[in-house]
Amino acid sequence: MRIDRRVFCQSGAGAMAGVALSANLHGQAALSRSTTAFAALPLGEVLPTGWLRQQLRLQADGMGGHLDEFWPDVGPNSGWLGGTGESWERGPYFLDGLLPLAWLLDDPLLKAKAMRWVNWTLDHQQANGMIGPASNNDWWPRMVMCKVLMQYHGATQDPRVIPVLTRYYHHQLAALPSRPLREWGKYRWQDAVLVVEWLHGQTSDPHLLQLATLLQQQGHDWTAQFADFKTREPVSRAVLGRKDASGEEAEALSTHGVNHGQALKVAAVRYRLSGDPAERTHFAHQLAMLDTYHGMPNGMFSCDEHLGGLDPSHGTELCTVVETMYSLEVALATFGDAWIGDRIETIAYNALPGTFTDDMWAHQYDQQPNQIQCSLNSKPWTTNGVESNLYGLEPHFGCCTANFHQGWPKLTEHLWMRTADGGLAATLYAPCEVNTTLNGGIPVRLLVDTEYPFRETVRVTVQPARAASFPLLLRIPAWAAGAVLTVNDRPSDVPCVSGSFARLQRTWHAGDTVELRLPMRPRVTRGFHNSVTVHRGPLVFSYSPGETWVKLRDRPPTADWQVFPQRNWNYALRVDEASAPALEVTELPIPARPFVAQGAPVQIEVPAKLLNGWRSADGVAAPVPAGIQQSGEREETLTLIPYAAAKLRITAFPQLEA
Repeated sequence: MRIDRRVFCQSGAGAMAGVALSANLHGQAALSRSTTAFAALPLGEVLPTGWLRQQLRLQADGMGGHLDEFWPDVGPNSGWLGGTGESWERGPYFLDGLLPLAWLLDDPLLKAKAMRWVNWTLDHQQANGMIGPASNNDWWPRMVMCKVLMQYHGATQDPRVIPVLTRYYHHQLAALPSRPLREWGKYRWQDAVLVVEWLHGQTSDPHLLQLATLLQQQGHDWTAQFADFKTREPVSRAVLGRKDASGEEAEALSTHGVNHGQALKVAAVRYRLSGDPAERTHFAHQLAMLDTYHGMPNGMFSCDEHLGGLDPSHGTELCTVVETMYSLEVALATFGDAWIGDRIETIAYNALPGTFTDDMWAHQYDQQPNQIQCSLNSKPWTTNGVESNLYGLEPHFGCCTANFHQGWPKLTEHLWMRTADGGLAATLYAPCEVNTTLNGGIPVRLLVDTEYPFRETVRVTVQPARAASFPLLLRIPAWAAGAVLTVNDRPSDVPCVSGSFARLQRTWHAGDTVELRLPMRPRVTRGFHNSVTVHRGPLVFSYSPGETWVKLRDRPPTADWQVFPQRNWNYALRVDEASAPALEVTELPIPARPFVAQGAPVQIEVPAKLLNGWRSADGVAAPVPAGIQQSGEREETLTLIPYAAAKLRITAFPQLEA
């Protein structure tokens, strides 16, 4: 039987033998908190403004803010509200996005919705310390709920949180030897350890270090898996159902896309415990292996639903997108490497919005960089079904319906972070406002005025309550050669080195301004079969063949949709690395819904010709033809728009002869 989240894990069945702690707890002396490069600010200290606030408002007014009103899995009968309904991951998933969304928008209705779940969890702890529905004792969904409570405590300092989590983790430490991690929890142990580390920082409870060690011992060894990475081809359906000696479908779980997205925080979690500098190398290697054998032009790796190879007609599960973003945000805070911020923005400004309708009332389970039709097709999915790329309420499977809306809120939370030496770092760029305290309690406010990623300029106004000296770090993306930095409208002598952070150390006064211009020249990257993809800044650009939307079924207040192309899609582009910077760019006003095809705020014109030999089968674009292509068709000028604006799209193109 295939691993399937439709039936949640029964932790008692087929349990592994208990794992005993070694006498020295795997070197407990080494398990002291390490200094990370940055620290995320508590929920609510970074607030969205401009187009980003509008995007969060779209989410709140769309499915994300209303799901509990019509979808039974997170409705009032949820097991996480004391009912008899769904009692596994969907309630915690829903709350993991709903809670930060509510606080970032300061929305009383959304806060009230979130507090129903929080209060039930905090007020119904079992006598032994267990939290959550008694009908389900799986460790995995509790990992998500603990992550929610960590965010909630940051926003409110609710005194109930730390005692509840402490009792729960003491219970888990006592129970794990006889009821160890298995199935999903075994492969997602790092999400549990992340919160355990946070709680240890709050309480210094030594039992938490024991628990962190035990969770790691019982969990899957992702570091070893990537040291000898064997999954270099699309995963076949044949792996589904195969069981190892413990009775688990280990082959399916270790190649599962969402598991890989969450596993990208393993090195960061381990570093926070050990301080071992090798973990930075492990993290970079892990991501490099996924890029080399499964990388997609939108910054993600293919997984439909297991690792799917390099062909851009393969898809990526939405859960994997948001989980990968969060793992990378944790890694960015831990290691402080600017290139991690570049990758987060590529995913956040392309793959994340690229899987939703403009009003965020429908989403896809799988999105494709080369997506020419969304319909009931069996191809190209490696282990998924025919509804995989439909837009709808719960296409193929409903996990993403509950989990998708952590993406935008957690991006917002990580736009700015605190530095290890008492300053602030702009780790990601979007319009926002920061309200925090520095230097032992001095209130500091930052106003970030920008239309990034659609425009080049970021302007920051610094408003300390009184003059204060602290460093301000600004990330210079690797693509931003020739970045220009000014302070109070005067050129700064601080170097702006691509792929690093520019550091401004000075005494700041109310009204000081910093302006950063990040030149966004079109550029080309290479992918599968040496295909070309056009970028500008963090945005990936695609060609849209037009869209005809056909309703498949009503799912009030939303619906499930098929989408069909209106025009030819099979073009080769006359562009390469040398000619890309000269491509014509048009900037239009940024609409209220910025990721839309009609009136897209940035457009790039590229010479192209139809390539008649490039065909489709069963609604799926054939693999991109390899090598330089020739065509006898007349030359045309294609208008490329941002990836997320094109719901049908070609993103990886064959290159036309010069």
